Amino acid sequence: MENWKQLAFDVLKGREISDEEAFNILNCPDEELLDLLNSAYLIRRFYYGNNVKLNMIINTKSGLCPENCGYCSQSSVSTAPIPKYRMVDKTTILKGAEQAYQLNVGTYCIVASGRGPSDKEIDTVVSAVEEIKEKYNLKICACLGLIKPDQAKRLKNAGVERYNHNINTSENHHESITTSHTYQDRVDTVQLIKEAGISPCSGVIIGMKETQQDVIDMARSLKILDADSIPVNFLHAIAGTPLEGVDELNPRYCLKVLCLMRFINPSKEIRISGGREVNLRSLQPLGLYPANSIFLGNYLTTEGQEGTADHQMLKDLGFEIDFIKEEAETAAL
Repeated sequence: MENWKQLAFDVLKGREISDEEAFNILNCPDEELLDLLNSAYLIRRFYYGNNVKLNMIINTKSGLCPENCGYCSQSSVSTAPIPKYRMVDKTTILKGAEQAYQLNVGTYCIVASGRGPSDKEIDTVVSAVEEIKEKYNLKICACLGLIKPDQAKRLKNAGVERYNHNINTSENHHESITTSHTYQDRVDTVQLIKEAGISPCSGVIIGMKETQQDVIDMARSLKILDADSIPVNFLHAIAGTPLEGVDELNPRYCLKVLCLMRFINPSKEIRISGGREVNLRSLQPLGLYPANSIFLGNYLTTEGQEGTADHQMLKDLGFEIDFIKEEAETAAL
């Protein structure tokens, strides 16, 4: 039996876990899972206490993407029957921000499909962000694909604090998932974001036929990239995509992956993201012992758990939402 608690103490003292220890986490016997979760929670509590960060997505542009990512219903190779529309107007983005504010969401994520944004689309986002900051003082995360340095600078000046660009999988497994861009394209984008002074958000999708070594490599790559926020998605295989029918995950393994991310990236925001409801199922609350952040509401083309249910889950756990409306109102004055 692994001494999970001692491993957590070692991590808090600055030691990096070995590959052998990482494999042990992913293969933790189910009868030791609660001990593993408790040990991951020791690390999480040290950095974040009992606070949980809430995030909400608005899909400002759906489908119409030239990329061939095998997991994505919006890609050029997908036949999934999803809504397809070009960039929405500023009013629509502002309405989403108002809803996020009412739900005590701390970070509002403006997402658009496609390889990268046009300057006109950046104009729309910049104008919306400036008004959102003035009205609601929400933290803004943009996720617009491969961007140019001047576009990143404009987002930064408008008030965008964070930019999401996931590595999605390991470098070794990348070409099995997409060939329309390289793994290095994604890494370069994260580096560009950092150079622009924007906080980098980069994460993964688990359950795409990767090996356990791939999972460990993902976690270590994100540590090297120094991503401040790490969304951990669990594949929600959508009919009409190349990964249709893939179902490799169970709730206990998903929890072990979250623990691994916490042990390798101890001080970072670990966010349970897409596929949470269909993969963790009744064990969703346990995910917040290693993780400290979740998405509220729907994802890009799939539905999430109803918002008030998430609030009740946090209340039942005794966790606090890491956003106080009064503080935002004061800051906006």
